[in-house]
Amino acid sequence: MYPNDGFRELGRHECLRLLATAPIGRIVHTRQALPAVVPVNFGLDNDGAVLLRTSAGSELARAVDGAVVAFEADAVDAEVHSGWSVVVTGRAEIVTDPAGVARLERIGPHSWAPSPEEVFVCIEPELVTGRELVGGRTMYGLHLSA
Repeated sequence: MYPNDGFRELGRHECLRLLATAPIGRIVHTRQALPAVVPVNFGLDNDGAVLLRTSAGSELARAVDGAVVAFEADAVDAEVHSGWSVVVTGRAEIVTDPAGVARLERIGPHSWAPSPEEVFVCIEPELVTGRELVGGRTMYGLHLSA
């Protein structure tokens, strides 16, 4: 990032606070040695772990279990040229512990596309980064139209 580029780096606490306000995010994983991006609804655990709920037999569940993934969510106001983006990077694991599954049944996200057999995926937040566009599109103090 370059100085005065209109973006502000966000701290971990602020990233997690903003992430909790987003209804949809995107999980980035590897499919056949190439990046794949899937939009998902999600929730956050108390420690900031990203929680997903998906079909047990889904390609997503098979692809991410035990893999390092990235998860991104954002919010944009195109009218005023502002917004934020947060990325969580960490290892994804399907939750198999019965006590953990029972706890997530109570607090975890509900799938928008329910299936008969679902699993919870937990992404441990090893790296949490974010930035906010604070200045909109300006150049030399003048506002530029989109």
